[in-house]
Amino acid sequence: MKLFEKIIEAVAAGDAEQCTSLAGQAIDQGIDPFEVIQQGFSRGMEFVGDKFEKMEIFLPELMMCGDAMKAAMDVLKPHLRKGIDSSTRGTVVLGTIQGDLHDLGKNIVRTMLEASSFTVHDLGCDVPVRQFIEKAEEVQADIIAASAILTTTMAYMPDIAGLLGETNARERFKIIVGGGPVTPDYAKEAGADGYGENAAEAVKVARRLMQENDGGVEQ
Repeated sequence: MKLFEKIIEAVAAGDAEQCTSLAGQAIDQGIDPFEVIQQGFSRGMEFVGDKFEKMEIFLPELMMCGDAMKAAMDVLKPHLRKGIDSSTRGTVVLGTIQGDLHDLGKNIVRTMLEASSFTVHDLGCDVPVRQFIEKAEEVQADIIAASAILTTTMAYMPDIAGLLGETNARERFKIIVGGGPVTPDYAKEAGADGYGENAAEAVKVARRLMQENDGGVEQ
């Protein structure tokens, strides 16, 4: 779709005004805001992230692109909630695993989870494994969700299930992992209950896990 291509270009240019304008156009045209995020803004940030990894752009440009995307999310977020059944709600503790300072993908996941009536406690970036668990216990979370963009940091992901097992708390929380280098096979090896290839998939997985907690009743 031409509009999605324009969104990708606007994100890559870090043009907040254009991003918000295009988000508004998408709503006016009746396009599903989830699709706008996945096919437009997420793909734009993936493109920007690839350029950053290749050192074709640097941190200031990356942050500008991220700010442009966030401005568009403010336009889309109110429309994401329409038609959502609040009975799907659960509590999620979310963060980027320790040693990893990337948060753009995580922020999209947070927005879409909140839009799907989840309560999200976002711990930010570079989050120690123990902090995920302490926060989950504090807020009586249903799900711990951790992301990683670097292969070196995703090695910490198995420690979440490991530490929960050591404290006899593994059955209390579901674990979802995701991020660029993470694969479904690695998620299983890490002891996770679910894997999200992208933000939309993360929401689907979170809703499925909540349904399992409620005895598998479709909500």
